[in-house]
Amino acid sequence: MENLKHKDLLDAGVHFGHLTRKWDPRMAPYIFMEKNGIHIIDLNKTLESLEEASNALKNIVRSGRKVMFVATKKQAKEIVSDEAKRLNMPYVTERWLGGMLTNFATIRKSLKKMSSMEKNMKEDSYTNLAKRERLMITREKEKLERVLGGIADLTRLPAALFVIDVLREHIAIKEAKKLNIPVFALVDTNSDPTSVDFPIAANDDAFKSIDILTKYLGRVIEEGLAERKQDKDDAKLKEEENAKRELDKKEAKAAEVSAKAASKKSENSDKPDENKEVAQKADKA
Repeated sequence: MENLKHKDLLDAGVHFGHLTRKWDPRMAPYIFMEKNGIHIIDLNKTLESLEEASNALKNIVRSGRKVMFVATKKQAKEIVSDEAKRLNMPYVTERWLGGMLTNFATIRKSLKKMSSMEKNMKEDSYTNLAKRERLMITREKEKLERVLGGIADLTRLPAALFVIDVLREHIAIKEAKKLNIPVFALVDTNSDPTSVDFPIAANDDAFKSIDILTKYLGRVIEEGLAERKQDKDDAKLKEEENAKRELDKKEAKAAEVSAKAASKKSENSDKPDENKEVAQKADKA
């Protein structure tokens, strides 16, 4: 996979921060300079953070666990949902429901309700309902799908969170921290990088900036999934080879046992002839 370069990040406007008066002093190590009242992000730090985050993400995905994408801001919704769907990962692009992680048992009940509604809507009993009742069920299902559609296939808590705006998604980050779930996030100059485990200093408002970084991390996850598949195939092949080796050993042992039995049988069959010859010689004498 091709790594991102300075030019790619510059073209996407990743280096543009917020107004200097809106900055968070904890972002100072990631800021390169100030220009026209705007902070410029140090892209060397961004590339370093990206590499660190990529390695950690790849290890998580390679172990077979899920990464949840979180982005409820308008310009990030479409990019994040498309990438998450492509990678078959859970995502939240509408409102973050309080307790989506810390109260996951209740969320699972809502997911079960949504799937049972889908099932019931395909049955004949649904068509026999009054028009108003059908409309109410459809509206409720649409509401659940809008909020929980991205996590419909989630059966357990995700292993990590990928967040676009740290300030906007502060509830999701707090919940993840409470459960010791690592958080990967795009952090702008107005945010606190210490609130997440893997901060990536970048412009979290521009469409191009969000697009290039989300797609890059998407490719990293894709690579991790491919490596996991390769590991599975290798393990399966090794298992088959071991099974074949064991079978060959058993067959060789069985052949050895049968050969020994055959030789013993031939020895026993030769003995009566020898005894007969001895007896005949004795009679002649």
